Amino acid sequence: MIALSRLGLRSLTEAPKDVPVRWVSVSELEDPTPFLEGGELVLTTGMRLTPENAAGYVARLVERGVAGLGFAVGVIHDKVPPELVEAAREQGLALLEVPKPVPFIAIGKAVSRMLAAEWYEDTTRAYQAQRELTRAALKGPGPLITRLARELGGWALLLDPSGAVRNAEPARARRRAAALAAELPRLRGTASVSLSEGGGGSEGDHVVLQAIGLNKRPRGYLAVGTPEPLPHVGHTIVGAAVSLLTLKSETPRTGRALRAELAAHLLGLPEETPTPHRVLAASAATSASGATSASGAEVLDALEADPAGERCLAVPLDDALAVIVPDALTDQVVALVAAYGSVGVSAPASGADLERALREAEQALAAARRTGRDVLHYGDLPGQSVLGLMDPGPAQGFAEALLAPLEAEGLVPSLRAYIEANGQGETAARTLGVHRHTLRTRMQKAARLLGRDLDDPAVRAELWIALALSANHDGPIGHPGD
Repeated sequence: MIALSRLGLRSLTEAPKDVPVRWVSVSELEDPTPFLEGGELVLTTGMRLTPENAAGYVARLVERGVAGLGFAVGVIHDKVPPELVEAAREQGLALLEVPKPVPFIAIGKAVSRMLAAEWYEDTTRAYQAQRELTRAALKGPGPLITRLARELGGWALLLDPSGAVRNAEPARARRRAAALAAELPRLRGTASVSLSEGGGGSEGDHVVLQAIGLNKRPRGYLAVGTPEPLPHVGHTIVGAAVSLLTLKSETPRTGRALRAELAAHLLGLPEETPTPHRVLAASAATSASGATSASGAEVLDALEADPAGERCLAVPLDDALAVIVPDALTDQVVALVAAYGSVGVSAPASGADLERALREAEQALAAARRTGRDVLHYGDLPGQSVLGLMDPGPAQGFAEALLAPLEAEGLVPSLRAYIEANGQGETAARTLGVHRHTLRTRMQKAARLLGRDLDDPAVRAELWIALALSANHDGPIGHPGD
């Protein structure tokens, strides 16, 4: 409301608080509320307003939850009717006098610009907070909880599945855990619970309680408390923290899918997004050119200091970072992060394909490390042109069915090393760090389980395809029989 004073609008009442304006609506109806959602600044010339119906008109607007009323003078009424001013003061409605020279369209444009500025400010704050939370998550849950509490200007608690405190910021927030424990059963059927003042040990604070984990049985809980209700950007920040904590808590088997889900959430990418992105897997190890080893935090610093990096999002991996990059900025960001280690680059992907892109980037990074290259694109890996000709669904089903007997016996890593070595047992055994007789025994067992002769080049080619398609292998493999 204060921003509208620049147009010459004059406030005639003191509303209890500055209610945010969500939109502008022009209406001369005696009862416009059926066409309002709440949060609007209603503009009128008072065409149907009389001293008798002023109080009822204001009451309907207040009940609907409008942000305020702008009354134009010099059109129907020379001044704002005193009955309307009195009713607005009594019922707590913000009332603005609109001078005749100010058209309603000017007010609409001003509110639109104001909303756009607020959206940009919220988006910028959310992005900055997510970066800080990601940086903190690299150090562990404790620093993440500390950073979250500071970002929200309140307190934060990380609880285990039983409700016991794992981390608290500040330390005195631990005393709230006992009261919050009674609220945990409410989270079994929903992802989050908001507690009113004084409930759930909030002691006058507004508390949000969220479950951590992907399954019905939570792996923990996050509780945050703030003096005022969380705005939309605050909920976004809490959601980012929950995603990072979930990423930390889930098993490695679900890690890739979870990271992709996290990236899509933080970027706000819907499944049908037309904007292509790529995933870079940036190693924290020394690159092939001999660059000094860098930590994930140092790579984050480099991204934040570069205009192209500001439009990217980094998600921590086990020993590297996954950097989500708009396709048009790929070359710039690759050059930026390659100074800190090897880089694997995925093919372009939409929001729905981020899991696939993350897997591709990890595979390309593994190959870059093996071959001593600084940068390797997934499309440049051996055999990708052949794999691209296959229908993904049936091909994946073939790979899983073929390798299932070996998965159950833990023989897939040994088979992979054997195929990578083109059937050379000595080389494969050295790669695995086992005796050649041990590897030979394993390959004999694998041959029996598969019912195939591993010395047959056609069989090795078939197994190479299955391993390349498998979502569980650590990286791409070389040609099966060069």
